[in-house]
Amino acid sequence: MTKKFSKLILILLPLLMAVSCKNDDGPCSDLGKVGGLLSDLAFPVSNDVELGAQVAGQVDSIYAADILPQIGNEAAYAYLNSMVTDILNSEDILYRDMFAWDLTIIDQPDVLNAFATPGGYIYVYTGLIKYLDNADDLAGVMGHEIAHADRRHSVNQMKKAYGVQILASIVLGGEATALKEMAVGLAANAATLSFSREDEAEADAASVEYLDETSFACNGAAEFFRKLEAEGGSGVPEFLSTHPDPANRVEDIDERAVCRGCSTENSTAKINGMTYAEFKALF
Repeated sequence: MTKKFSKLILILLPLLMAVSCKNDDGPCSDLGKVGGLLSDLAFPVSNDVELGAQVAGQVDSIYAADILPQIGNEAAYAYLNSMVTDILNSEDILYRDMFAWDLTIIDQPDVLNAFATPGGYIYVYTGLIKYLDNADDLAGVMGHEIAHADRRHSVNQMKKAYGVQILASIVLGGEATALKEMAVGLAANAATLSFSREDEAEADAASVEYLDETSFACNGAAEFFRKLEAEGGSGVPEFLSTHPDPANRVEDIDERAVCRGCSTENSTAKINGMTYAEFKALF
């Protein structure tokens, strides 16, 4: 290690530690952490936006037949975009002014899924929308997926699977094969791009923090797993197979909500003039 690099680490380390401690909530602090900071040195966060745009372009191409266009589905997109905007107003989101936060609906009624690429390109399946019972539950899941992008879980998993050089090449317009693999992996939540238990725990905790500043129940993300449990786990989607047990996630999310003292009451407010039942009926 060169002296110049050693000095750089000594200068940056206190700053990185200070940022990492930003969300130290006392008894809540062990339920979630801020990740992805040191990876900035290897793959700048500014590259997340370009990488995400290219991956999103591939996703759009692969699932073109199932993507609901915004034209003709204005009410559905207005509802979801209003929800996402509300969540993005949270001061806990690190890159709310840098990432795209672009939303796309995939019309696959049998798929209980949502995902986000690096740089904040968000995809949600109609199957998930119709499966959930209220807006708070969906907001919880959306907060979770926003966290995966904002805490750089998506790009860090891609780094592990493909390496920094491949990602840098994609940003520069190369590695078309790897780019397509990433798009398919994200959309299917294949094992090569699945998140670690630590990433999932952090995203769950972040969702509570984000929703704490909205009218939605801050533990909304727990309701998805609570419903799966109530149905005996028969509907557990494949992408959850390597994730923490749903029962543990419900417990951790609820504990985070109690720890923060935020509201767990479901919102009764309409979004863009629609109830959640009316929104679901659009699909």
